[in-house]
Amino acid sequence: MRFDELPLCDSVLDGLDAMNFREATPVQEQTIPVILQKRDVIACAQTGTGKTAAFILPLLHNLQVEPNAGNKVNAIIMAPTRELAQQIDQQMEGFSYFTSFSSVAVYGGNDSQAWDVQRRGLQQGADVVIATPGRLLSHINLYDIDFSHVKYFILDEADRMLDMGFFDDIMLVVNRLPKDRQTIMFSATMPPKIRLLAKTIMNDPFEVKIAVSKPPESIMQTAYICHEFQKPNIVRYLFADKEPNKVLVFSGSKIKVKEITKTFRGMGLSVGEMHSDLDQSQREHIMHEFKNSRVNILVATDIVSRGIDIDDISLVINYDVPHDAEDYVHRIGRTARAKAEGMSITFVSEEEQYKFKQIENFLEKDIYKIPMPEELGEAPEYEPEKHRFGHKKFTAGKGKFHRSKQRK
Repeated sequence: MRFDELPLCDSVLDGLDAMNFREATPVQEQTIPVILQKRDVIACAQTGTGKTAAFILPLLHNLQVEPNAGNKVNAIIMAPTRELAQQIDQQMEGFSYFTSFSSVAVYGGNDSQAWDVQRRGLQQGADVVIATPGRLLSHINLYDIDFSHVKYFILDEADRMLDMGFFDDIMLVVNRLPKDRQTIMFSATMPPKIRLLAKTIMNDPFEVKIAVSKPPESIMQTAYICHEFQKPNIVRYLFADKEPNKVLVFSGSKIKVKEITKTFRGMGLSVGEMHSDLDQSQREHIMHEFKNSRVNILVATDIVSRGIDIDDISLVINYDVPHDAEDYVHRIGRTARAKAEGMSITFVSEEEQYKFKQIENFLEKDIYKIPMPEELGEAPEYEPEKHRFGHKKFTAGKGKFHRSKQRK
């Protein structure tokens, strides 16, 4: 199904069109119409299904077409980790390009300025609050925050939140919300504790179950296990004797994309960047340059990557490990198009090893680890379980409260 066949408002469809989003994934096709009907939804959707857009798009539609209380929180999206909250915030920013809305990302950190930004967003009534449970409760316990106008409560990776012991925190937030609200829950698995949570906080939910596609076998998947500081040198090594041609490099944030682009230019590489700070004409220009090989390397964020529809991309580099298999499958799928062969390389630093192992588990295969060239120094051992809790402890960070105006 095409997105323009779904009953989404023009401003949401304009944003999708600007980023070349055409076809809805199965989870989007099955959940968006039901969410638009104001039914509670529980979706069992593994990574690789496009689940984030499945709840962001109808939420943005509803915020645009319905009357909402001014300067009040209208929606809460809850996620288990800082990383996922950041990812949702970034996708919210991209999908809402042609809408007017306000949002605040609320997750842990020791930065007093970030805390103040989050507090102002909560107290002044950002339309959408994207939060981790612990940080949100910290604000609730200290300040008088009005949740009486919340109409949408969304839980992403609910099973993971329960695994991390957040059941009581979730219920403390739920008890502050109006009973007359729409609740949406996404979970990779459906164990009894998820059923219990759904029964406790949802009203006759519509259930969706989605299988996940895997990358085509025509993609040669590889990785370098490395230290973070070795990543630029690996790039220098890869292109020391061979000029890059149609190479896509992915990173998870626009700030990192800008840093990588600057580093590559310092190496004398022909490079362009693609992220949500660029307007449509700038995106079209850089895509034209990349398609016509006047730019050899394109560094991009996940949110704009679907606009990269080129059949002869030779190599995809994951400069950092994607948040989950959903992003991994999508990123490397930019190569090996039109029955061609392609290659992907993922740079895996020590703190990213556990995330990478989760992707391997999803793929049900071990991705080939390329030995580190001697001249680049010694690489760390691949010990993902050792870094498991290091991965989970990324709970500090800066929030932002932004009010976007209509952009055309």
